[in-house]
Amino acid sequence: MVWDPLLRLFHWSLVFFFFLAYLFESDQLNLHGHAGYTVLLLLLFRLVWGVIGSRHARFSDFVVSPANSFLYLKQLFSGTANRHIGHNPAGSAMILVLLISLLITAFSGTCLFAMEGSGPLANTFVSSWPGHVVEEVHEFFSNFTLILIIVHVVGVLLTSLLHKENLTKAMITGEKRRNPDLSGNCVGKPYHGKNV
Repeated sequence: MVWDPLLRLFHWSLVFFFFLAYLFESDQLNLHGHAGYTVLLLLLFRLVWGVIGSRHARFSDFVVSPANSFLYLKQLFSGTANRHIGHNPAGSAMILVLLISLLITAFSGTCLFAMEGSGPLANTFVSSWPGHVVEEVHEFFSNFTLILIIVHVVGVLLTSLLHKENLTKAMITGEKRRNPDLSGNCVGKPYHGKNV
């Protein structure tokens, strides 16, 4: 067991509510807003869970330097990347960038609602911010997040192929094989990193 139930629930809920907000951007403004608020609450949960959660959910378990992430990507594309039980270094970087991008998206959306006099930040300091700038920031980061999600999915597929394991299934069941070899023999690339 690698991914705890709360982490898995967070992951798939975030996917659902981000796309709900993204797809109903202008058609159903109330739906868009409520989905956006839910994304913000999910992100706040993830920040807390990254400190007090299970082993592989904690930031201390998987956050590495950018140099390690780039080295892992180089090894991934050359087919020599080592398998990790938890997040690999590229996945670690993607999680951090996604969290930041989603936080900016959700916060700027909350600010836009506040400028219209609704939401938790209504009648606060954000009401005086230039609306067109906040709207541009919100739109840019929502589209940037979508691009990051596509890159994330491609990375999951590449890593799954390289290590012959279904990472999507692992995020559903929470379980990953300890050995890359289904027979239980320790063959192939060794495990590396803090999350072995």
